Order: sequence, then structure tokens, then C-alpha cells
Amino acid sequence: MSKSSTFDSLMSITKRPPMVMVEGRGSWLTDSSGKRYLDFIQGWAVNSLGHAPEVISQALSSQAARLISPSPAFYNQQAISLADLLTSHSCFERVFFANSGAEANEGAIKLARKWGSLHKAGAYEIITMVNGFHGRTLATMSASGKPQWSALFEPKVPGFVKVALNDLDMVQAAITERTVAIMLEPVQGEAGVIPASHEFLQGLRKLADQHQLLLIFDEVQTGMGRLGSLFAYQQAGIEPDIMTLGKGIGGGVPLAALLAKETVCCFEPGDQGGTYNGNPLMAAVGCAVLETMLQPGFLEQVRERGGQLANGLRKLSTQHGLGEVRGSGLLLGLALPAGNADAIAETAREQGLLINAARPDTLRFMPALNVSADEVDTCLAMLDQLFAQQAA
Repeated sequence: MSKSSTFDSLMSITKRPPMVMVEGRGSWLTDSSGKRYLDFIQGWAVNSLGHAPEVISQALSSQAARLISPSPAFYNQQAISLADLLTSHSCFERVFFANSGAEANEGAIKLARKWGSLHKAGAYEIITMVNGFHGRTLATMSASGKPQWSALFEPKVPGFVKVALNDLDMVQAAITERTVAIMLEPVQGEAGVIPASHEFLQGLRKLADQHQLLLIFDEVQTGMGRLGSLFAYQQAGIEPDIMTLGKGIGGGVPLAALLAKETVCCFEPGDQGGTYNGNPLMAAVGCAVLETMLQPGFLEQVRERGGQLANGLRKLSTQHGLGEVRGSGLLLGLALPAGNADAIAETAREQGLLINAARPDTLRFMPALNVSADEVDTCLAMLDQLFAQQAA
């Protein structure tokens, strides 16, 4: 085998199965051998409209023929249009575009600290959640609460205080004169699809108001229709001061966003930027994705397919003696008391189904938001057969 046909030139950063994906259509991926896979990972909730959707292909080809990147020193119409769409359908007034969820979260951290320097006597600490995940930059890893990262890349960026999710008393006890913000995911995806309760989120809003703190929602995974509403905060009946988006907003291309209330925006020229941020090629895709999600019936369909998948998983859990089903919309987790999620996911892949072992005891499901009812049924049937084989 020639060097060009091996995997040796790629830096090793994760374990990958020995296959090469060459094509995708909707909910299906095809590898170089021609084998097809029903994809219920979709790039970790990135491909919100599935693989190679026509609206994204058209947006890319049309925009690429006109203007790709004039530099962020100039306005471009696509970024303006996407920002207008986002602010028109959310509680925020301002948008900064980035390339990844981690970069958007880094921007949120910077914005909160800048706000603290101006309005809270230099307060800079941010309360985050144990088992939270905010990205892989040094600052966002420091903000995250993954135990396996505790000794990695030391020294970490200081200023992050970790508390338990859904424990309002712990949050209150952690607030000091140094605290500037509270930051969390409405649903902890990497932790195994662990939702923050609506009562907890509402309590955080009250605490933030009482102590003059900013409330930051990391909606990189939960935003853009994933839970059946455009944004997760809408289901809790509160408004955060800052929200970050990634993954689904680009439908597969590198696009993310930092949204903030007008009263929070305090960046000055030179504080924040990025060479590719808000370029018209990516922003055109973002417009196509969001316009699709805003079409009548789209989010209702997400809720219907999410209910179908959740009910099916609950039936499988009862039938095969498994654990609880967590999450909502099309971000769902199935608990496996045997702690064999990795083995289940590997066997599923061999049989043509792509699912994610978020943790040793949890399978995570993140299909395309436009997944069909038949495809959900196919996934459930494959899982039924797989669990039966494991028990035999």
C-alpha cells in the first residue's frame, strides 16, 4: 500500500475505524467500499439538515461564484442577513460570527470578563458545571468540567468555579465578589444527555439578577432546532444575557455565533475578531439553514420525530432491561446499566447504524432534524435486533 493510501499523514487525535467515508445523502453515509450507514450521529449534531442537502449545496455554489471572503474589515450582505434573522427570532440584539462552537464560547468568556472589568470592579470568575463541555481551546477546556481533563495542559486558565448541575444551592454558595457570570449547557450532551431542569434554569436567572451577574447559555448543541424549539432557552421561559451557537447553524460547514443583549456588548475595536469570521460563503449557508428551519411545520416535525424516537427507545428499554431515556427533541440518550455503550456502538456500526457512545453507560442519538419516520423506525428495528443479539 502506498503512503498516499494510508492514514499515516493524519495526526492521531482520536480512534477512528478503518474506513473512509466518500458520500452522504440525507440520513445515509457511504464508505469507499460502497457500504451504507444510517447516520444517527450526523457529525455530532452538526448536519442539522442531513448530508449534502440541496439548500446548502445551492447556497455554497451560488455564493462561491460571487464573493467568498472580502475580509472582516468590510460588511457583507450575507452576514448582515444572517445576523438579522438571528436577532429577529431570538431575544438578542447583537451577533458576532465565528468558525466553531469553542471559538464562540471563547468569545462569550471574553465578553463577560470585559463586562466585569467595566461594570463589576474587575470581577472575572465564571461559575460553570461539573461534567460540562464548552470546547477544546485552552480557555474552554478550563471552563469545562470533564474530570479526565483535570490534569491536562496545565496550567489551566484560571477563573472558573465548578458546581453540580441542577444544584441551585451550590451555585449560590459559589458566588463571590469575583463572580461575573454563570455559564452552562441547557443539556449536557457530552456528559450523556443530562438536562438542566427548567426550575434550575429559572433559579439561575433569579440569582444572576440578584447578584448582577451575566447568564450565558452554551447552545452549541441544543440550539438551532435540536430540542424542538429554535433555542433551548425558549422552553425554560427565561432569557440569557449571552448565547452561543455552533454545530447545526452551519449544517456541516464551519460556522458559529455569539449572541448578546445590547446592554452586555462592550467589545472595543481590537478586542475580538477573526480572519474568516462572518465570511459570506459560510453566512450564506447559515441563512439557508435558518430559513429552512423557520418554514412552517419544520420544528413541529422535529418534535414529532423526537417523540417517535424517544417512545421507541423507551419500549426497547423495557423489552431489553435497559435504563432511562433522557433528553428531548432529537437529542436523546439511552442509559445502559451494563456500561457497554462502546461495544454496542461498534457492533451497530458494523451492522450499518451509526450511534454515539457518549459515555460508557449512555448511547446518544443526534439524527438529522429532517430525519424521516421510516428512518427512525429502521434505527429502532436495528437496535432491537442488536440488543437481542447482545442478550443471546
